[in-house]
Amino acid sequence: MHISPLFVVILLTGLKLSEVGGDCSFNKSQSHCTCSLLNRENMGNLLQCFHAFVFELRGGNLEKYAGFASITVEQSVLNILQSLQVTKIIFGDLLVPEVLLAAVMKFIYYMRITELEFESCTFLGNASWFHMDRLILPVSSLRFHNVTSTSLTDRDKDFAHLSGWLETLQNLTVTQSQVTYIPCSIGKVFRTLRYLDVSENHLQDQSMRPSFCQGAFPQLQVLKLHRNNLSSFHTVCEMLHDLEKLVHLDLSQNDLLAIPFSSCQWQPSLRILNLSTTGLDHISLPLPPSVEVLDVSSNNLHALDLALPFLKKLHLSNNRLHAVPSAKNYPALEVLSLDGNLISRLPRDQLRSLRHLQSLRAGQNLYNCSCAGASEIQALASTESLMPDWPQDYTCESPSHYQGTLVKNVPASVLQCNKAIVIIPVTVLLVLSCLAGIIFFARCKARSG
Repeated sequence: MHISPLFVVILLTGLKLSEVGGDCSFNKSQSHCTCSLLNRENMGNLLQCFHAFVFELRGGNLEKYAGFASITVEQSVLNILQSLQVTKIIFGDLLVPEVLLAAVMKFIYYMRITELEFESCTFLGNASWFHMDRLILPVSSLRFHNVTSTSLTDRDKDFAHLSGWLETLQNLTVTQSQVTYIPCSIGKVFRTLRYLDVSENHLQDQSMRPSFCQGAFPQLQVLKLHRNNLSSFHTVCEMLHDLEKLVHLDLSQNDLLAIPFSSCQWQPSLRILNLSTTGLDHISLPLPPSVEVLDVSSNNLHALDLALPFLKKLHLSNNRLHAVPSAKNYPALEVLSLDGNLISRLPRDQLRSLRHLQSLRAGQNLYNCSCAGASEIQALASTESLMPDWPQDYTCESPSHYQGTLVKNVPASVLQCNKAIVIIPVTVLLVLSCLAGIIFFARCKARSG
């Protein structure tokens, strides 16, 4: 079967224009074209999409078009494909037979596509991918969100056919797709992958071992495991030990259990670590001293006593801290978030000893607005741009007559806070005046006598 050059109008679906209905809209400022297969009213505006850099196809069941997977493409069509400007394609809300998907990937080989995304799609059945042997697609970023498909188990041959391309892939995202584990053999295919996001899936501690076995993802730098079913801080540390180039790790929104004593050492390459909303009440595992960004916000930490000399950003929002962590542990700190804790005062001298500090968020705490406490906070706030949440998030908890008052409105001048500075000089002046009066009176009396 042959297909006319109008194939390019549908961009990679392999469907004839005469058999497809849909409506397209073109956002010129973003060079983004969106076509819906569910709306058949305005197909004429499809031609404007030839100038798009981003093409989005949404809504429809492509099962009845599975037969187009066997099409033979004319050279004239390939020439047009090579001339298109589109660099990103998004498929959304579609039922896609895998055989049709395999055919689509053949056409991408002739295009400039660098990003490919599937959102809320269901892939039906299995397909043979032998035609992809040794083909290296231009796609470097692949994203799946809320997709379902047949199991990846026993699909080693298919991945072997795709390995020529997958070995060059840089970014892979598979989120909200009920992933329980990644077979070790598949992980080894991604030899140059730098970024992997498998957030909001069903990964568990025991599935980490095969998913990140030795030799899997050898170049991985960014790993996002946000909101899975991980429970052991220690186990995660051990399972990721072979990722020697890991720089950024996101474990947020997993219910992690910290073990008081552990010999596990995180990779020294780690620079960014997100442990927010993990239920931790303490951090006992040694972190690599080279960490530069640490997010432990929204936990149950009462204190943080870690020496991290290269740390630049520390996020401690929404914990149960009663005091500011010791500044000497973080001499390179540039950003510090302390909002939403139980802190009663901000030690001005300690915070000013952080010579590189550029941003301090410390609102929504329980501040003691005594003269000394209020004046310290006001003095810190006087540093331009240091406290972005000042003054609206800084209110007094005590003393009772200031409760609910903005810290900035508390009288805290030197004279108001240190009455002795006024009373002592006045008292001395009065005494001296009295002495002078007595002496003057005595001299006058002596002269008159």
